[in-house]
Amino acid sequence: MAGTLYLIPNTLGESDLNSIFPSKNHDIIVSIKHFIVEDVRTIRRFLKKVDKEINIDELTFYTLNKHTDPKEVASFLSPLEKGFDVGVISEAGCPAIADPGADVVKIAQKKNIKVVPMVGPSSILLGLMASGFNGQSFAFVGYLPIEENERVKTIKHLEKRAHTENQSQIFIETPYRNMKMFEQLLNICQGSTLICVACDVTLESEYIKTKTVAEWKKTPLPDLNKRPCIFIIY
Repeated sequence: MAGTLYLIPNTLGESDLNSIFPSKNHDIIVSIKHFIVEDVRTIRRFLKKVDKEINIDELTFYTLNKHTDPKEVASFLSPLEKGFDVGVISEAGCPAIADPGADVVKIAQKKNIKVVPMVGPSSILLGLMASGFNGQSFAFVGYLPIEENERVKTIKHLEKRAHTENQSQIFIETPYRNMKMFEQLLNICQGSTLICVACDVTLESEYIKTKTVAEWKKTPLPDLNKRPCIFIIY
């Protein structure tokens, strides 16, 4: 009998695991000996936070990131075919959402392997929940183009969709470019357009605020530099 592929959420930063994850997560994680991860070092630390008694040396890690050869990915699932469970752990938040873990899940589904998503924090959904925007029609578009003209064009397109389709538009930016992104949004979007900034979600420093562009321009902007952040246009 094949094993189960568990999609294991990680924290979004330094926070108390007991306040974020159900106890069932702990029980499943300590039973798994094979993990697919982006960075072994950070996941070792996460596992020790889950349970100090976990023997890291007994575990097998498969690294899945932008440097991984696509031809290798299918081999990461070989323990499942031998009856062992495998866990996919993201660097932050939920696996397979804006995360390379989706490649593994795709293969598992094709092989008819049981896939179980576990409960945990998603900054995308939590940010949307707290924004006051449309939660029935929304789009997560990931990162916007880096090239200036393309980025401006994309922002205008997302704003148009938000207005004409009544659809919340969600995206992210590399943390050290957050402030530039925020300033661009305020310069490009109409004064009546609503923008929600959801920063450090679930952490003690959490900041989630919704204002129109015109209102944002009248207030001191929050310092978003090097902080995980979600932007939503509506």
